[in-house]
Amino acid sequence: MKIEHLISQIKKKKSFLCVGLDTDLDKVPQHLLSEDDPIFSFNKAIIDATCEYCVAYKPNIAFYEAYGLNGWKSLERTMDYLNVEHPDIFTIADAKRGDIGNTSFRYAKAFFETLNFDSITVAPYMGRDSVEPFLEFKDKHTILLALTSNKGAFDFQTLDVEGKQLYKSVLRTSQGYKNAENLMYVIGATKASFLKEVREIVPESFLLVPGVGAQGGNLQEVCKYGMAKNIGLLVNSSRGILYASQGEDFAEKAGLKAKTIQEEMEVELDRLT
Repeated sequence: MKIEHLISQIKKKKSFLCVGLDTDLDKVPQHLLSEDDPIFSFNKAIIDATCEYCVAYKPNIAFYEAYGLNGWKSLERTMDYLNVEHPDIFTIADAKRGDIGNTSFRYAKAFFETLNFDSITVAPYMGRDSVEPFLEFKDKHTILLALTSNKGAFDFQTLDVEGKQLYKSVLRTSQGYKNAENLMYVIGATKASFLKEVREIVPESFLLVPGVGAQGGNLQEVCKYGMAKNIGLLVNSSRGILYASQGEDFAEKAGLKAKTIQEEMEVELDRLT
């Protein structure tokens, strides 16, 4: 998907909401467990209930790998459904891959070609030759982990390395990679105060911002410090939407939660204009 199309969808829907499809069979409504494919049944219901309020979906790949071959089949069915029924919605493989060049290229083929995701999250620790293979694919996007929302982010990401915090070095160095225009970055909502400095380094790059909702991130602060002229934000909510209810009304409640977030985002977008 071209970035211009994503921006167009944000403006059309007045939303920059990404719904994380972190589907956990221990948390889905009990009545779905009798289905032949409860993961897909849950995902389809969530997608149908939230698609008018969001511009992106982000399956966390671990939640599918955990169920082996059946989990991968559920992921394939979910992606087929999204690509056929909602081709205008941006898709993110939250896979956090990254390895030596040839391996990274195979990861990229798996998620960009076989599963037809629009983007993938990538760990930058192994450097240029582990990231650039992902950037070779036309109209596909690589979302580098820069400053994540978990507590352990401070173990390494903010360390001073030759006078610079490590996550800032990730931002600056990656801008010199081949096809760097296909880069986006993960910046956690729980680190919203850092966004001002992030924008000084990557003023127009899209940021995937997890941590709003269950992890305590604040949407207004994220927008205050992180919104760019081209909007430049995808704000993710997973558990707060997926498990708004564990009853038979789970999809309805998920839709209402997504609608509430979308309405808050509309206010923030109006301020930009």
